[in-house]
Amino acid sequence: MPIEITARHMEATDRMQDYARRKADELVEAFPRIEHMHVILAVEKQRHIAEVVVQAKNHLRAEAKEESDTMMASIDGAMSKIERQLQRFREKIHDHKPAMKREEQERK
Repeated sequence: MPIEITARHMEATDRMQDYARRKADELVEAFPRIEHMHVILAVEKQRHIAEVVVQAKNHLRAEAKEESDTMMASIDGAMSKIERQLQRFREKIHDHKPAMKREEQERK
């Protein structure tokens, strides 16, 4: 499962890249349906921005963006947003109830 890390308008240090990759790996372990993940790190003036785009099976695409004073906090925030989105999607699949059969509908 490829995890891409892109830096915009900055040089991403190895520490930042390792941190983002470690967080992404934790997310992939929790949600094995993930097929591709792209982490975008950017700095604009004093804002540190982290964007995460996830592609998963069943045509699921989840995106999250977080900005804060430090890059590590931005990465944490974006990953937690993505985790909540994927958890909601998982619950939707598990809680899905099949439609009533035609015979049962006709009786009611």
